[in-house]
Amino acid sequence: MKKFLLLFVLFVSVITAQETHMKWTIESKKVSDCEYDLIFSVKMEKDWHIYSLIKSDGPNPTAFYFDKSPDIQFVGKVKESKTHKIYDLTFEDTVRMHENTATFTQRIKLLKEGALKVTGKYEAQICHDVEGCIFPPAQKFKVDLTGTGACVLAKNSNTTSPLDTVVTALTPIHDSSSSHSNSTVVAASNSESKSSDPEAVESMSLWAIFFAGFIGGFAALLTPCVFPMIPMNVSFFTKQSKTKKQGIRNALIYALFIIVLYVGLGLGVTLIFGAGALHTLSTNAWFNMAFFALLLVFAASFLGAFEIVLPSSFVNKMDAKSDKGGIIGIFFMAFTLALVSFSCTGPIIGTLLVQAAAGGGIGGPFWGMFGFALALALPFGLFAAFPGWLNSLPKSGGWLNSVKVVLGFLELALALKFASNADLVWQAGILTREVFVGLWIVIFGLQGIYLIGGFKTSHDSDLKHVSVTRLFFAIVSFFVTIYLIPGLWGAPLKIFSGILPPLEYSESPHGFGSSESSQSTPFDPEFAKYIEVNKNGIIHFKNDYEHALAYAKKVGKPLMVDYTGHACANCRKTEDNIWPDPEVLKRLNNDVVLVSLYVDDKRALDPKDFMKVQWYGEEREITDIGDKFKYQQETTYGKSSQPMYVILDLNEKPLNSPRGYNASTPEYIKWLDEGISKFSSKK
Repeated sequence: MKKFLLLFVLFVSVITAQETHMKWTIESKKVSDCEYDLIFSVKMEKDWHIYSLIKSDGPNPTAFYFDKSPDIQFVGKVKESKTHKIYDLTFEDTVRMHENTATFTQRIKLLKEGALKVTGKYEAQICHDVEGCIFPPAQKFKVDLTGTGACVLAKNSNTTSPLDTVVTALTPIHDSSSSHSNSTVVAASNSESKSSDPEAVESMSLWAIFFAGFIGGFAALLTPCVFPMIPMNVSFFTKQSKTKKQGIRNALIYALFIIVLYVGLGLGVTLIFGAGALHTLSTNAWFNMAFFALLLVFAASFLGAFEIVLPSSFVNKMDAKSDKGGIIGIFFMAFTLALVSFSCTGPIIGTLLVQAAAGGGIGGPFWGMFGFALALALPFGLFAAFPGWLNSLPKSGGWLNSVKVVLGFLELALALKFASNADLVWQAGILTREVFVGLWIVIFGLQGIYLIGGFKTSHDSDLKHVSVTRLFFAIVSFFVTIYLIPGLWGAPLKIFSGILPPLEYSESPHGFGSSESSQSTPFDPEFAKYIEVNKNGIIHFKNDYEHALAYAKKVGKPLMVDYTGHACANCRKTEDNIWPDPEVLKRLNNDVVLVSLYVDDKRALDPKDFMKVQWYGEEREITDIGDKFKYQQETTYGKSSQPMYVILDLNEKPLNSPRGYNASTPEYIKWLDEGISKFSSKK
């Protein structure tokens, strides 16, 4: 009975923070010998909410950081309770949120006998539809556990024995000994992380990867390596089988083996390299450049420069084995199809695996290759069941090569995305937005001209007339071309958001020929290198309060402080909808010195700028940019939500009341004029 009672051990620690509008509790629950669930529960005040572990382009996800330990193994990822999904018009993205209460569970396995500690941090952005968002600093936690010899046995031999006694203690910690450099991110990453959590990406994109694979398989089906084999193989099964039922069965087995082979390839790639390694590589600059070069080779092959083929001796050997008959023979027929079609399917498969690898989980390549194989295998099964449908298939001809050429153009366009990833990581400024858009205009323009017969490649036959299908795809190509052209002058091109380099990563962030600002005087040379001009023409300092204040004193203008966040929805509403207004823009650029301070910027401060402060009832060390300005805002103004705008005189005293979010442009202008007028009256 005592052992049974010890199967559930629960200690609760309540962590509260000033004005966070939420209260966290942590529970440890034994689930098996040496395995425990750490359960993080949070209760939010009415009308406040936090966001899912899943990272999006909008708000910051809830995140957990567990310190590494050789004595603890993390079993899977952090799991969260059911979320509420809504479409956020500001971020133009679907976001998942928790309201009222939420739980997050991480399973761990103990690998050592004796006292053990599980330590780490967690953080969550909490928002209110009216009052805005708060970014509380990360809270530290510590869980004390005791393992027995059973845990050592489990580590060494993968066997377990009953755990007689368990002692746990759970308390919040207040030291600053742990750091992110010694931590393992087990859930979602913070908003500035270069690689989002694998599980989050996987859960968001599995359907997208599957459909991308299905489309890729359908495209491969229409290539000259695969399409002619459909009637040939189906006829073989229907004519060589003793009964119609047997023919259908053999064709379905053949289709099943096609799926097994390609799905096995996807799993093999992931298992060999490891899901985490694939995801890490997908964000590496050199890895992206390698795939840029690989896709250029694939594109050249599709465009007719050369054929990518496997050794003929190997292909012939597999083909000979397909003559054995039975299940084994059918398997080798499917294997032979994969081999002889490699020159057409290889580039598509390679591209698909790279894209799926970005998901970081084993599910990406699996579902991508399953979609590809399903599209490739379906015709063989369907036409075997309904052989009369074969008569409706178009005859093989020059149109099959046209499919390859179009795929070649698309491979070229996709290759630029990998080159752009590397360029952005290196901040080389080579593949800027204008260069990228210009190259895409050329690629899709040439594709459209090719489709209407403007030129032909070496393997093309003469085009006597333009079919309806070619005309349709030509229209799509020319539409993309024309849509892209305004992007050279700074158009947002939202259809391709996430593929094109950001607007700010540009030779001219405001488009060719446009003025860079509406400021009436040029920048002071002493401060020019600290001043930025954003996509809407706003002149401001970014995360540089000291230089902004010094500049304001030199030019004799009030300092307007903008406490903002990369993941702050209402901040973005103000910046995109109010600041570009001509009257607002004129005041921001001519009458004040604007500094934007990002309270969720996770980049590290220079070590000499680290500081220890009393904050949220304990001593903390501020080590990143966001916490520096978050601390400044909360301790100076007693506010912790964003956006918050303050107009200061040259002694850093507020000239009028700080302002939060308000959608009214006239009210914003009135507030600006009030502060500017009071500053002028003090001169």
